Amino acid sequence: MAAKIPTFDRLMNPLLRALKALGGSGSIEEIYDKVVELEQLPDDVIAQPHDPEKSNLTQVGYNLAWARTYLKKYGLLENSSRGIWSLAASAKQVEKVDPHEVVKAVRALDKKEAVGKDTKPQVEEITDENEEISEEQQWKQKLHTILTQTLTPAAFERLVQRVLRESGFIRVEVTGRTGDGGIDGRGIARIHGLMSFHVLFQCKRYKGSVGPGEIRDFRGAMVGRADKGMFITTGTFTPAAVKEATRDGAPPIDLLDGNEFADKLKELKLGVRTESVEVVSIEDQWFENV
Repeated sequence: MAAKIPTFDRLMNPLLRALKALGGSGSIEEIYDKVVELEQLPDDVIAQPHDPEKSNLTQVGYNLAWARTYLKKYGLLENSSRGIWSLAASAKQVEKVDPHEVVKAVRALDKKEAVGKDTKPQVEEITDENEEISEEQQWKQKLHTILTQTLTPAAFERLVQRVLRESGFIRVEVTGRTGDGGIDGRGIARIHGLMSFHVLFQCKRYKGSVGPGEIRDFRGAMVGRADKGMFITTGTFTPAAVKEATRDGAPPIDLLDGNEFADKLKELKLGVRTESVEVVSIEDQWFENV
């Protein structure tokens, strides 16, 4: 019998425990990995995609996004513009929450905020049929659709080339030759202007997960031709693929999944623009001194 995927509310306490284990803060990836570790989630559960046509999220990642959203609205979590999540001051002494109470409080808060506005509450009941996503994933879902359905493979390779150049790589070339073991290009990574590494990369517009077989094939093609390898995908990597990429005794391969690639595009401001909302307030006391 297959293991059941934990729902977003059942992930709230594991999420809190993961953040405590990480020292109070962590990136989305670090939190995800720690929850998987603490809960000992089996490979077949964490490899289950949410909706390959719309995003690169696994179902566990999707549910964790909702767990973060609820706990933030509940006042226990905070997140920075850099995507780092941390425990709020009010959460430092909290060992465990009642998920039912959190859900009830957050939905009541959303209904209260919606009063007088022609809008529905931002948080709805999460079911397999309800495809509403958390705020942090809305732009990534749109970006995923563009990368996997609008861009051609050649255009995606050029985008990867631009990302690597903007990230400090030099002499970045896209080869794209067939029969070359999946190698799509090469470049040189410069470290503080003192050291350099020859890197071969493969970039694939996957809607699902990359398995260990693709990693082994890529490694076989790069052995003896570069110092490091990099595999970039719009999808995800299975746990077995991650293990294969860092297997002892084998040349290491750096992995960049769709979620991390989206964050990199945002960081480099390549097709993703962050807009700030101006807030104007009146300082009454200032006018008293005029």
